[in-house]
Amino acid sequence: MNNIVVQKFGGSSVANAERIMNVARHIVKTYEAGNSVVVVLSAQGNTTDRLYEKAREVNPNASRRELDMLVCTGEQQSVALMAMAIQALGDNAISLNAVQVGIHATDIHGNAHIEKIDTARILTELERGNIVLVAGFQGVNHFNDLTTLGRGASDTTAVALAAVLGAQVCEIYTDVDGIYTVDPRLVPTAKKLPEIGYDDMLELAFAGVQKPHGRAVEMAKRYKVKILVCSSMNDIAGTWIKEDVEVEQLSVCGIAIDRNVAQITLLGLADEPGIAFQTFSILAKEKISVDIILRSPGLDATCDISFTVQREDLSAAENLLASHKDDIGYKIMEIDESLAKLSIVGGGMATNSGVAAAMFEALYDSGVNIHLISTSEIKIAVLVDERLVSKAAKAVHDKFDHIFEGSAEF
Repeated sequence: MNNIVVQKFGGSSVANAERIMNVARHIVKTYEAGNSVVVVLSAQGNTTDRLYEKAREVNPNASRRELDMLVCTGEQQSVALMAMAIQALGDNAISLNAVQVGIHATDIHGNAHIEKIDTARILTELERGNIVLVAGFQGVNHFNDLTTLGRGASDTTAVALAAVLGAQVCEIYTDVDGIYTVDPRLVPTAKKLPEIGYDDMLELAFAGVQKPHGRAVEMAKRYKVKILVCSSMNDIAGTWIKEDVEVEQLSVCGIAIDRNVAQITLLGLADEPGIAFQTFSILAKEKISVDIILRSPGLDATCDISFTVQREDLSAAENLLASHKDDIGYKIMEIDESLAKLSIVGGGMATNSGVAAAMFEALYDSGVNIHLISTSEIKIAVLVDERLVSKAAKAVHDKFDHIFEGSAEF
């Protein structure tokens, strides 16, 4: 069999008929260069958002199973239309969904994880000379029900396929031409990175950079799949995500903004061992992830705990904590949805002093107050007023601009 190339195209790349034909020509060019081609597609444009909105109009409390059944149709439309486009160009293509491929996933509707992928159907179709088009973002559980892998997880589908098919590279095409030091739509002076290591990209992904999907990078690191992130609109060189970055790791390689943040504060907890475990184990049992956590002393032998959750989990977390108020023993619960998370990431942060001070100085100079701080060896994250997060990102980016230009030392 010829060399297998796995490509993934995002929703903006296939948003209309003109863009579908543009992508089809790109795929055909790769195929006619002598490669066996497997392509993963997202739903067109904002199709997934519109499907969720339709569901809310009918039933605001629709079950996750039925939501998955609905939104999976978006990707199936994309692959069928792309197959038609490729056939119109004179080549053979076949569209497949998760059931037809055999993408086996866990039972958690809305956030399933891939367990294994059967390769027989894909390999058979490649042997027949077909370009294989796979619906991203979906799997099938042990009940033979469709499950979705989480928003943005078509990237994960693509990397998983590259891993099981033995492809050395997974090409991810999107509406931007690579990974930037910060969102270039917010900060015009953002610099494109020619390459970035798995660990740094993972931190940026989980800090709020949506492309590529964090679990895709995690899987790429595990199976040593190189990712190339580039634009479907032009031939400009993209960004490589890989194990060995040739240049010395910068103290700061990127800045991420996450607006999908809500803060919960529990006041008046008993200041005794086990109170944090009791609080967060209740949330963990319902699969609610917690990010930044701050514990501070209260009054009269009490303590307060503040933490963040994703906004879509806020209602469930609030109701859950309210129903366990007596068990946890807090006096007051406060909710704040007006914040956003700003993070700086860099593999060389641990060996370069002054990074935190520089970040905090930039925020001080721009008049942005910090609500919470979280640190790791390669990341510093702060919660700030959402209205000021773009201003804060620009100020911090300006502070580290000389590093982004290539200086490894702060």
